[in-house]
Amino acid sequence: MDVASARSISSHPSYYGKPICSSQSSLIRISRDKVCCFGRISNGTASFSTSLHAVPSGKFMGETRSTGVQWCSRSLRWDPYRFHDKKSLGLSELARNITVRSDLSGVATPESSYPEPEIKLSSRLRGICFCVVAAISATFLIVLMIVGHPFVLLFDPYRRKFHHFIAKLWASISIYPFYKINIEGLENLPSSDTPAVYVSNHQSFLDIYTLLSLGKSFKFISKTGIFVIPIIGWAMYMMGVVPLRRMDQRSHVDCLKRCMELLKKGASVFFFPEGTRSKDGRLGPFKKGAFTVAAKTGVAVVPITLMGTGKIMPTGSEGILNHGNVRVIIHKPIHGSKADDLCNEARSKIAESMDLLS
Repeated sequence: MDVASARSISSHPSYYGKPICSSQSSLIRISRDKVCCFGRISNGTASFSTSLHAVPSGKFMGETRSTGVQWCSRSLRWDPYRFHDKKSLGLSELARNITVRSDLSGVATPESSYPEPEIKLSSRLRGICFCVVAAISATFLIVLMIVGHPFVLLFDPYRRKFHHFIAKLWASISIYPFYKINIEGLENLPSSDTPAVYVSNHQSFLDIYTLLSLGKSFKFISKTGIFVIPIIGWAMYMMGVVPLRRMDQRSHVDCLKRCMELLKKGASVFFFPEGTRSKDGRLGPFKKGAFTVAAKTGVAVVPITLMGTGKIMPTGSEGILNHGNVRVIIHKPIHGSKADDLCNEARSKIAESMDLLS
């Protein structure tokens, strides 16, 4: 295809959002600030054809990835030699994605991506039932928390074991009808009076329910927006959950200071070192905040591996609940004075157990 033909195709208003070439290979989707240069693989050699300009022409900076497709970043610049009408320009600015087909074998195939599974009606119904059970049980149990809160502040202001017992009861009632938890390594849990930093991989909203069912009095780190939710936010406040504003660096510092204070007072804290839930089940890089706290306070780090929660309730699909079981592996505590060493060892243990179970 020559340059003139490519420009004639790209300038047509009906071009946006439609396949460029005819092929039986899978669709790939590229954003409006990317275009694709096509090629074919012959005898192990990849040859690329002229790039198709899906936007007003400009300077392109090529970036070749291992998939065999060359991605080009463009800068929006006006081309005085090209005709632009108001309709085509508006489409080029508003089009968020361009769907094209790849002529390269193995590119954008189902095996190389993570297709969204079809949501069954039964999963939606189970999700609704789960929310109903959790809401009803929380409504009744929050009364016990409120009644006991003055006594908790008076006799147990840091660990707050009574509130965590109520939280364990709520989590157990919520998940018991829907999935089973298999726990390994309970003997590795420190005693209730021994402060520790607990860390785990993060796959799903169900991770909180699963961890609360262990019955340990550790303080989670939670973003401040959840505290305003009725009942759930009240319970978190009474349990002593540590608030965090993700985009505020000062809040991060205050959060770590609060965690160190709790550890010195005999309470335990819980971190998800990945910082967010995994979308594909893979273990992401760990942030060092939790391990810095452990190194400075001299407490042990207890790694925990969670498997199965992401399949039961995937990230972004909190309204559904699939069938399945959850497996929890509690690893032996790790001791050390260097945050980097603690971080690497904890992540290695979790990653190794995930590889063995997958």
